[in-house]
Amino acid sequence: MHGPDSDAPGELVRRAAAGDQRAWDQLVARYNDLLWSVARGYRLSTADAADAIQTSWLRLLENLDRISDPDRVAAWLATTTRRECLKVLQRGSRERPHPAGHATLDGIDGSGPVDDRLLLAERDAELWEAFTGMSDRCQCLLRVLMTSPPPSYEAVAAALEMPIGSIGPTRARCLARLRTLLEKQGGLFDTEPLRQREGRS
Repeated sequence: MHGPDSDAPGELVRRAAAGDQRAWDQLVARYNDLLWSVARGYRLSTADAADAIQTSWLRLLENLDRISDPDRVAAWLATTTRRECLKVLQRGSRERPHPAGHATLDGIDGSGPVDDRLLLAERDAELWEAFTGMSDRCQCLLRVLMTSPPPSYEAVAAALEMPIGSIGPTRARCLARLRTLLEKQGGLFDTEPLRQREGRS
């Protein structure tokens, strides 16, 4: 039995092209978050983003047996989603979602004390306020890099049309900018993890 993360992308594509439903399901599970991150970077409404993503999966389904390099399916999907998002924008359907739609990064499960939940919500609100103060480029890059599992740099490059070699340095600059904005706010958010991540870029 194949686990969702055990098979190479190219193998999943080849099996899906041969009619293996489990392989197709694994592709969707592995890369759907990446496609949502790409779509959110274009600030589409939830409905428009969902349409762009659904169309991207349909394009893959139509081309499973024609992809020249199946191991690069993540980059193929990212590029296709970017193009579909641009088509939506060209149709005049752009709508910027309010950051409250992404109110927390960690989620609140209701199991902790009320004070803990309030502090967590306040901390996350500070983070999103700082996040939306960055450039669109930084917001897009960090959204894509935050997906789970993390996308390959090749997929990131395809999604954002940037050279692979510039992703790490740009990520470090964006994290430094985010840390600076958070420190200026002087709130609850601990910026030390961001400083450490900057050093690993």
